[in-house]
Amino acid sequence: MIRFFTAPHDVTASNIKLSEGDFEHIRVLRLRPDELFTVCDGNGTDYICRLSLNKNEAIADIVKKQKSLGEPSVKCRVFIAYSKGDRLDYAVQKSVELGAYEIILFESGRCVAVPRDIPKKTTRLQRIALETAKQSNRGILPKVTSAGKFDMMIEEATRHSELSLMFYECEDDLHIKPVLEQHFYDSHGQKEQNTKPISVITGPEGGFEPDEVVLAQSKGIRIVSLGPRILRSETAPVVALSAIMFHTGNL
Repeated sequence: MIRFFTAPHDVTASNIKLSEGDFEHIRVLRLRPDELFTVCDGNGTDYICRLSLNKNEAIADIVKKQKSLGEPSVKCRVFIAYSKGDRLDYAVQKSVELGAYEIILFESGRCVAVPRDIPKKTTRLQRIALETAKQSNRGILPKVTSAGKFDMMIEEATRHSELSLMFYECEDDLHIKPVLEQHFYDSHGQKEQNTKPISVITGPEGGFEPDEVVLAQSKGIRIVSLGPRILRSETAPVVALSAIMFHTGNL
């Protein structure tokens, strides 16, 4: 079913005001008045709608209201270091598909390329997040923002998260699996409800600087491994999110 996002203030008890862009998309698709489509308020509620009988207005009549089914039970804030080319596009797109709650970009010491115009870059990636959220049946639209330098990112990653994980290719001892088991299950093997977000931090093409790892550890961030193979910068957040979603029953 075709999916759109709208602002909550555009929703009334009986209908939803669509954006001109969404209305034009509907016209291009040539939806009939009896065809249904979904409008999500971005807060986890879906509205099953049909186009208003007045075809010249960007109005959708609400047929049914229901909870969005595409949101995971765990909130993952994904911190991704800047990378060159279309690697960042891929990482953002796949992170949204997998259920990322928020995506925060940052500059690390070994970043090969940092955008000259960061607001322009985040705006473009936000559009990618929007299209991906529509395609993947998300109930929220994950925000794409920038945290600035590495030390600023560390402060942001630990501020609102119950667990912060930094994935480092030189970590040999601590794997992601026992960390997640410790966090999500009690001593009797029973799953616990952990509602605070998890921070997931992945590095650039050249990996993290040793002093960055030391700084992260000093702030209480767990340094963990994703296995013995070296992953590309755009692959690491996808693998980390997949592991968390699988472990929490969200895949």
